[in-house]
Amino acid sequence: MTPVQATLAREVDVAGVGIHTGEFSRLRLRPAPPDTGRVFRRVDVTPPVEIPATVDFVVDTELCTTLGRGETRVRTVEHLLAALAGADIDNVVLEIEGPEVPALDGSAQPFVDLLRQAGRQDQDRPAPMLTFGEAGGLEHSEARYAWLPADRWTISCAVEFDHPCIGRQFASFTIDPETFGRDVAPARTFGFLREADALRQRGLARGASTANTLVLTNDGLHPEVHLRFPDEFVRHKLLDLVGDLALAGRRIRGHIVADRPSHRANIELVRAALRATRPRTPVLDARAILRRLPHRYPFLLVDRIVEVEEGRRIVGIKNVTINEPFFVGHFPGHPIMPGVLLVEAMAQVGGVLLLDSLGQPDDKVVYFLALDNVRWRRPVVPGDQIRFELEVIHIRGTTCKMRGVGTVDGQRVVEAEMMAKVVDR
Repeated sequence: MTPVQATLAREVDVAGVGIHTGEFSRLRLRPAPPDTGRVFRRVDVTPPVEIPATVDFVVDTELCTTLGRGETRVRTVEHLLAALAGADIDNVVLEIEGPEVPALDGSAQPFVDLLRQAGRQDQDRPAPMLTFGEAGGLEHSEARYAWLPADRWTISCAVEFDHPCIGRQFASFTIDPETFGRDVAPARTFGFLREADALRQRGLARGASTANTLVLTNDGLHPEVHLRFPDEFVRHKLLDLVGDLALAGRRIRGHIVADRPSHRANIELVRAALRATRPRTPVLDARAILRRLPHRYPFLLVDRIVEVEEGRRIVGIKNVTINEPFFVGHFPGHPIMPGVLLVEAMAQVGGVLLLDSLGQPDDKVVYFLALDNVRWRRPVVPGDQIRFELEVIHIRGTTCKMRGVGTVDGQRVVEAEMMAKVVDR
């Protein structure tokens, strides 16, 4: 049975100091019609600015998640969004006077209590869902994620810090209103006392105190704070992940496993999850690729295109066989695909995306201008199938910067950033 959307039964408000800016903010939560989504409205600027709480409006992820539109910002949205997602509140206008959501006690519990005061009102529209039909994963810096099909929303999370109060911790919870409110929402944010001065010099943690942060000294907890759970640290990281996943703008059905998550990596997870569940365009076979690229045997290194998001992302496949002409002279007796050809194959996939996005592929050709951050991770040998995935970083006129990754059986074999330009043939 598809769940229906929900909003608040009445408006509620709360006020407090932001944990990073140290500035006082007032927050008012208002009921909203179906299909509104969760929307921040900065009412202390003229004219008021609305910022949808979706991944497209994320502008910063340093120690918190910040949304922005133009020059207007709302910082540290994750605890409030976690409370809304945990309570299955889909539609709400979040009027805020100030640049940051109040920290309150550093957890999502005060927001959960506020939502209980507001009450819940079901609406006559099906709730938008993000459902995982197949398993997938993502690596970003030190963070590792996997998603799996499941009937309910479950998060399993692990963290590891070199501190006697934390070490390695693991927690796993089903995210529903009862479980989230009891086991996740009370977990507070934490920080290290030795980093406080440096953070404040950078404009961060200016509102942090033992009233809203689990302060860690070099060898223990600050004497003014006490744990609510023995594993409160991993529970808070799980809470942050719930809040960042709320930026998908949908309820989630599936099991997400996270190891060493961070706000920056969480946002990449949201983007990857949305891509994984987005309807795919038809496959481009070898004939379609030949119509787009000027390359021919033995230098056409793309076999097929399996996903295209116009102007944004593409996935191409290269099947590596022992009959490749370069194996004749490259490490005879120990065939390994040359690294420069891995980059060339990835560039050809990117060329298809760029030509299609600008139109008239028959009249244009792509020249690559620069390569940055090129890394080869492991050898590619006969029998491997390489999956190249490229995303557009930005496009200006006929010049494009892309980020690409090539994987074999889920393991990275090559990655690079590429600058290319489309010119007339």
